[in-house]
Amino acid sequence: MISIRPVEGLPEIEQGADLGELIAGRAELADRDILVVAQKAVSKAEGRVVRLVDVEPSERARELAGGEDARRIEVILRESARIVRSRPPLVIAETRHGFVCASAGVDSSNAPEAGTVVLLPVNPDASAQRLRDRVRELTGAEVGVIVSDSFGRPWRHGTTDVAIGLAGIRPLLDLKGTLDRAGYELHATVIAVADELAGAAELVLGKTGGVPAAVIRGYDAGGEGSARDLVMPAERDLFR
Repeated sequence: MISIRPVEGLPEIEQGADLGELIAGRAELADRDILVVAQKAVSKAEGRVVRLVDVEPSERARELAGGEDARRIEVILRESARIVRSRPPLVIAETRHGFVCASAGVDSSNAPEAGTVVLLPVNPDASAQRLRDRVRELTGAEVGVIVSDSFGRPWRHGTTDVAIGLAGIRPLLDLKGTLDRAGYELHATVIAVADELAGAAELVLGKTGGVPAAVIRGYDAGGEGSARDLVMPAERDLFR
């Protein structure tokens, strides 16, 4: 049986917070558990917050702002490797991590205070590994860690959480070469396990209730890999 439990009682996360210690003190963790932590909590602990008052927008940012705050668009441009699509003030961008998402992951929701925006971690996989190491140090438990964020999807309404960073997790389950119940050999089926786990954890994470972490138990996703393994290579992407 798979269970998903919220980690409740966490304070507002501030820069420099020991996120691993805060979670370990409020969660019962065991070997093979999967700890899913919202990107916002990780980014705030790592100081990935920008005050818009300190930002001078470029002319390009003013063009893309469409009458909205050009300073926020400027931050998006700075976090982008390239702009994929834009319809002012909407910007779909590829981040330096290789993720294609709205606003290059720059977000005002759940920011520490008005007039600030939160950026993605510089290296989400490294962030996940640090959390994993800290939890092991404090509890002795060998857990997998996923850093999750909400992404929109082409052709589908609504957002769902996906894995943007991971440690001790097998991100993909490759079923190519296996047989289904009818004896048909699968040729292209690869399951995005880490994304499915992130989406499942989102059911108990609080977008407005202040619950930034969850523990999944009962599913063995142990292994190695990177969240970059989930990104479609450019040569196979029909929509770039």
